[in-house]
Amino acid sequence: MLFPLKNNSKSVILPVHDAEPWLDECLRSVWQQDFEGSMELSVFNDASKDKSMTIIEKWKVKLEDSGILVVIGGHSSPAPRGVGYSKNQAVAQSSGPYLCFLDSAFTSHGPTVIMPTWFCSRAWFSHVGLFDEGGQGVPEDLLFFYDHLRKGGGVVRVDQSLLLYRYHPRAATHSILETTIWSHRVRFLEEWALPRWATFTIWNAGRQGRRLYRSLTPGARAKVVAFCDVDENKIKKGFYCYEDSKERPKPRVPIVHFRDARPPFVICVKLDLTEGAFEDNLQSLNLREGRDFLHFS
Repeated sequence: MLFPLKNNSKSVILPVHDAEPWLDECLRSVWQQDFEGSMELSVFNDASKDKSMTIIEKWKVKLEDSGILVVIGGHSSPAPRGVGYSKNQAVAQSSGPYLCFLDSAFTSHGPTVIMPTWFCSRAWFSHVGLFDEGGQGVPEDLLFFYDHLRKGGGVVRVDQSLLLYRYHPRAATHSILETTIWSHRVRFLEEWALPRWATFTIWNAGRQGRRLYRSLTPGARAKVVAFCDVDENKIKKGFYCYEDSKERPKPRVPIVHFRDARPPFVICVKLDLTEGAFEDNLQSLNLREGRDFLHFS
């Protein structure tokens, strides 16, 4: 059956690799959408060896009976080509002017804006470029998101819970080393944010704040004028000494109370973990995100 897509239509992009345990629930979520425009589902099967294709073919009938076009592609090579490749292929075989990404089993740990919440125009996707096809261990969604920001893209937040995110032991996110994500994040912070500031303060004199300091290149590290915190024990110590530094004398960075600190801040405190205390402290300073502080947590 053919369903001509209209200008307000969207293509749901679904890469699949051995997703049998979750596919029924995933495809049911597409079938139950209350989107009022026309919609297509673009599935790319990345060398699945389980019953994923059987489930997809079963749901194809039900979805198309409800007016949702289903486009299926894939390959049966001995090994999968990876998340980035599968997403690129699913986008290429789709036709809607807007793209909505739905992962049945693929996720990549790291981005603050997780991949299955993304919704963008095909034109913008083409402008940013394809996903990295490096395969296992490559955070293709994080790299794409950084390219999006480099090219002037923004983010619009929808304050509704629209996604059920499944996190399971077999998710592709576990193939990506935490150190890989950390390295990409630090380098992008140095490239995109820190050049605007002559100096800055790291908010958190604990483990994460010190780790960020040590991860910075020497030029960026020299811009750190202080750590700030609320922990009296850290503040009483007075400074953090970078013992592994090759500089002589070794850098000693002051530790001050956040009210005595000077913006801009790079914040290394996770949100929603202090029953609102951190958020209240930050709000009390009347700062503007992007100009006076950035979240790196």
